[in-house]
Amino acid sequence: MRILVVGGAGYIGSHVVKELLKTGHDVRVFDNLSTGQEVNLFENIEFIKGDILDIPAIEKAMEGMDGVVHLAAKKAVGESMEKPDVYALNNLNGTINVLNAMVKNNVKYFVFSSTAAVYGMPSIEVLDEETPLNPINFYGFSKKMIEEVLSWYDRLKGIKFVALRYFNAVGYDGEGDVKGLEKNPQNLLPIVMETIFGVREKMTVFGSDYPTKDGTCERDYIHVSDLASAHQLAFQYLVRENQSQIMNLGTGVAHSVKDMIEMTEKVTGRQVKYEMGDRRAGDPAALMAFSKKANELLGWQPQHSSLENIIATTYRIYQKYF
Repeated sequence: MRILVVGGAGYIGSHVVKELLKTGHDVRVFDNLSTGQEVNLFENIEFIKGDILDIPAIEKAMEGMDGVVHLAAKKAVGESMEKPDVYALNNLNGTINVLNAMVKNNVKYFVFSSTAAVYGMPSIEVLDEETPLNPINFYGFSKKMIEEVLSWYDRLKGIKFVALRYFNAVGYDGEGDVKGLEKNPQNLLPIVMETIFGVREKMTVFGSDYPTKDGTCERDYIHVSDLASAHQLAFQYLVRENQSQIMNLGTGVAHSVKDMIEMTEKVTGRQVKYEMGDRRAGDPAALMAFSKKANELLGWQPQHSSLENIIATTYRIYQKYF
């Protein structure tokens, strides 16, 4: 297939591009490089620098494509609450621009980067796709709204989609082909890495009194290479079945903040300096994914998501920079 990867120079996008190339697809990358990096671009692809808010540019990039992976989105949860206008414009309007460009160019297959943030603060710890959606931040709300828009474009325009609800994406390409560090990371593992390399004097663990095994939050961490493999399997599914689906992507195993810190110290031999802080508003105690649909419909199984491998692959790329 000829696949346009929107946001293909970013952290997740570059891993998706590698997987698509490895499985024989022709790939074109469309990215404005606001968070993506040229160092993440592979030699044997076509790159178009452009923005999803530029309608003529995305229409031109869509020419000749069979499918689209859409990963371009604003994703900082806190910022989304301060700047909902920016998130509405980029995430909602931008995605509609992509979909309209698909319609204009008769492109029928769409794989969408969604998020577990659509669930909000659920009353249960293990979430399947039928868990009620109740996002508690504007970022999660924007992804929920896009999922609803996709259902209408399926009914009205015939675009078949797979929306993949990522849980906590972590790790790096084990072969070292993805070379760029994620820009302005806000997630746990990059903060742990910045701490052991002295970029931060210490880190804060938010909350020590959650009803978990050690009192700290537990999350489902999925290696980015495992996420990437689900995208190419999603295209196989769309071509084979011509049906739209929404699927979780996670391991079904939760690790705590202290687990991450202790495994980092074990794998790297370095100390993680941290202090305990108060809980943050909006942090559930534990979240895990039930990914049966992806397992059964895509034939997808995580292969790289042991906590030790997640940390080891991340540590190797940070060593190149610090």
